[in-house]
Amino acid sequence: MSCKKLIPSFGCRRGQAVILDEGQEYFSDDFLTLSRYYSDNGADELLIHDLSETEEDHERTILMIKEAARTVDIPIIAGGRVRRLEDIKKYLYAGAKAVFLDVSGEEEVDLIKEGSHRFGGEKIYAYLPELSFLERAEEFEQLGASMLIMDCFGKGDGTLAAHSLSAALLGRHVPVLAFCDQDTPEEVASFLRIPTVEGVVLTVPEEHEGNCMNMKQELRKRGIATDTFESQIQWEDFKLNADGLIPAVVQDYKTSEVLMLAYMNRQSFEQTLKTGKMTYYSRSRRELWLKGETSGHYQYVKALSLDCDNDTILAKVKQVGAACHTGARSCFFKTLVQKEYRDTNPLKVFEDVFAVILDRKEHPKEGSYTNYLFDKGLDKILKKIGEEATEIVIAAKNPNPEEIKYEISDFLYHMMVLMADRGISWEEIMEELANR
Repeated sequence: MSCKKLIPSFGCRRGQAVILDEGQEYFSDDFLTLSRYYSDNGADELLIHDLSETEEDHERTILMIKEAARTVDIPIIAGGRVRRLEDIKKYLYAGAKAVFLDVSGEEEVDLIKEGSHRFGGEKIYAYLPELSFLERAEEFEQLGASMLIMDCFGKGDGTLAAHSLSAALLGRHVPVLAFCDQDTPEEVASFLRIPTVEGVVLTVPEEHEGNCMNMKQELRKRGIATDTFESQIQWEDFKLNADGLIPAVVQDYKTSEVLMLAYMNRQSFEQTLKTGKMTYYSRSRRELWLKGETSGHYQYVKALSLDCDNDTILAKVKQVGAACHTGARSCFFKTLVQKEYRDTNPLKVFEDVFAVILDRKEHPKEGSYTNYLFDKGLDKILKKIGEEATEIVIAAKNPNPEEIKYEISDFLYHMMVLMADRGISWEEIMEELANR
């Protein structure tokens, strides 16, 4: 059974999050904080509605979506101001998983076919503001839309609105995301019980009370399959120490840096699964310990693994702030012994070289070849990339592999200079590759 999705939604105007509630607009001070909050607390995707009124504001919103895509770990659906194919491209290049087009405007209907042909149907959704537009559902699907977003605002209480949508979808097979302005678990469940509804789009509250993990637990009680943390090995099969505890080694989920070691009992383990936040048992205080409850330095669970002897947990987490109570990023900062060695971890090497290039850009150094390239400008950098690419082609014809390794290294260096010049990070490149 596939999991149903919970998708918080909000608008963006002039760099601020705009929360729409019963026709009223409320502004949140920090667009990115709101995006991160829902990403960290159980949302499956985010829907961002571009409410820009001017081209300048539209460009500012594109930058905000790009920044959000850098910092959240869930897909983003964007749309709201699509006038031409270029607007679809801007949303996608900013990091959106898909773009929705409002079918109440025929110009956007026309762009469904053009957009799906150019970027792929999986990246084009059709937004239906009224149930009556479902009569054209097959048309939108044939044009290339892979998903319908159905607006169910103002259709009475959630159960009645879900009943109306269910009747309208009878006999139709196109997948649907249902916009719902009701947020009680039973009303949300009534939408998710409709077979073709893959998820519910929820308006977020003005304050951050809406924790999607809590909603998912309530939906599970009602028989709705959602993406929650479920251990494949029962607690009874863990090998505990004499105090009935199991140690947990905690790593950063992106860098694999070891952050800390703590202990868990059954209650803290179950609480961790329920909330998605690392919760431990404090041996000194003899009580449960939600990491970050007082400091704000929460650890959001990305993966939990058990070792071969079932006696140690490995937790990969998104760490907010410092893991150590001293303020250090990691608790393991006291060197005992160390031998010099060369770190050849590919990503770390790339990051280290890139850091030097960024430092040269920020703090120019006389005689630096990197600064020479920056001073000459974009055209010079592009010319060098072209030359190095040609050198790779020539070297590839040489049976000696040493030459091609040298030329590829040269190309990667010049490419990183271009990345620094254009404000692109390795993390963005890796995310783009992962999305493919």
